[in-house]
Amino acid sequence: MLVAAAVCPCPPLLVPDVAAGAAPELDAARAACTDALGVLAAARPGRLVVVGPVDSAGPETYPEGTRGSFRGFGVDLDVRLGPSGEGSPAEQRLPYSLAVAAWLLERTGWSDAPVEGLGVGDRLAPERCGRIGRDVASRAERVALLVMGDASACRTLKAPGYLDERAAPFDAEVARALGAVDVAALTTLDTGLAHQLKVSGRAPWQVLAGAAEGADLGGSLLYEDAPYGVGYVVATWS
Repeated sequence: MLVAAAVCPCPPLLVPDVAAGAAPELDAARAACTDALGVLAAARPGRLVVVGPVDSAGPETYPEGTRGSFRGFGVDLDVRLGPSGEGSPAEQRLPYSLAVAAWLLERTGWSDAPVEGLGVGDRLAPERCGRIGRDVASRAERVALLVMGDASACRTLKAPGYLDERAAPFDAEVARALGAVDVAALTTLDTGLAHQLKVSGRAPWQVLAGAAEGADLGGSLLYEDAPYGVGYVVATWS
């Protein structure tokens, strides 16, 4: 059963070594993510599942110990998912969304429960995401989710997806739903619009919605902003 969840954005710029001189611009988001992981630890889960977007349809699984790297951004920084585990075959590497999650877990000293990774892609239908979420929630008596994903990338003229006037209302509804534990609203997000707005978090959020079915959780919105024209949301459910 799902006992807690934290929703965090997943840009590699969240890692100060990657952001370099621009690192202070995301200090508030990093602080909110730290607070969100504190909520997960306080729930004392028996298992933590980290869910994030991947380029393929997925789902793709990553065992505890799987390694990731930010060398593709010119930074000599490697991470590992969770504090222990034998890892995975050498050819299996964490996607950037889960590498950012691994960095957050290392930064906060996570040692409260075994960790596994799950990648879900933009092509997964909402119904499939819901089924995956329900399966994840049934894996242990007390399951927590760390859900990685960004809102729209179209909030300003300089955003990766340029300016789209539909982006701000979409992001506002996502932030409201995540803060209010509105499972129905997350389940019925417009997948076509999410794709057009370059939303990476749609499928992970819908996995969360499926996992939360039947759970009695309250929500809190810790952060919502759009630096660099990309919508970032931090929320907790517990």
